[in-house]
Amino acid sequence: MFTEENPKRLAQIALVALLIIGCIAVLLPMIGAILFAFVLWICTWGVYSERLLPRIGGRHTLGASLMTLLLVLIMLLPMIFLVGSLVNGAEALIGEIRPHFEEGLPAEPPKYLGDLPLVGSEIKANYHRIASNRAELNAVLKQLIDPARRLALATGKIAGNGLLQLALVIFVLFFLYRDGEKIAHALYVGARKLGGDLGEEMIERARGTVIGVMLGIVGTAAAQGTVAMLGFLIAGVPSAVLLGFATFFLSMIPVGPPLIWGGAAAWLYNQGETGWAIFLVLYGIFVISSIDNFLKPILMARGAGISILLIALGVIGGVLVFGFIGIFLGPVLLALGHMLLGRWTREEEQPA
Repeated sequence: MFTEENPKRLAQIALVALLIIGCIAVLLPMIGAILFAFVLWICTWGVYSERLLPRIGGRHTLGASLMTLLLVLIMLLPMIFLVGSLVNGAEALIGEIRPHFEEGLPAEPPKYLGDLPLVGSEIKANYHRIASNRAELNAVLKQLIDPARRLALATGKIAGNGLLQLALVIFVLFFLYRDGEKIAHALYVGARKLGGDLGEEMIERARGTVIGVMLGIVGTAAAQGTVAMLGFLIAGVPSAVLLGFATFFLSMIPVGPPLIWGGAAAWLYNQGETGWAIFLVLYGIFVISSIDNFLKPILMARGAGISILLIALGVIGGVLVFGFIGIFLGPVLLALGHMLLGRWTREEEQPA
């Protein structure tokens, strides 16, 4: 029945809906950084509240400052060392290439290129043709320069965007630590009002899943970085510790570690260490990369308390839909769906 209260109620609902849409539109460009800040906050809140705060007399502003500074050091210092190493490597590479620009290519290609099966003779013939014709060599170099320039610009853009996102994550984390108790209380109160005991259970399941996924990612990265560093030391690769740190960071990308140990194996082969190059390739395939396939699902499933199948499907599907943050969102959504399905089936079985 239509009453005078209905238009007022509809206006209130429309106003709330518009407000929600406006808030989402404002936060949408930063949603990835904000969600990642929440992930780090959830995973480190125990360390902050149970170990750091009691030692500084419960001063939240000081504690939040110290915690964010610690995270900055943990995340930025290794990146600074890696960037410095890349700059030095780029300078060395330029030093190797510059003589070829000025004097041309050597008369003969590297021996291993000519010895490649099936394509070695073709590569050797093309090399002789290009090396003996300065105009053709310049044309080939120009074709390589433009893609390299575009790649450098794209890499710089990605690095700059990553630094901005990291700065935003740190900025949000400071306020999450400082006001963490109020935020956690508000989340539990809201969940209780919306779903009662089920709402609180969903909050706890989401928290456990996020911590479990983070445990799997960081634990697997640490294991891969350590094992890779040992392999580099055994094979005699220079800067083995730095390459181990690079493997640790790049292990969060599916094809990251092969870029490191594959490049190290190529360097060994180019130095004439064919045996060590073969060892490092086999070591990378069967030891370094296999850790990601076996250890990560086990750690994630154990930490989250759900099956390995849900974790694997959640991570793969989450990355495809949401990007990097989907590593956490995918398993959380599947875990909550699995919990709701379990509650529903139990409720259906009880009357029977």
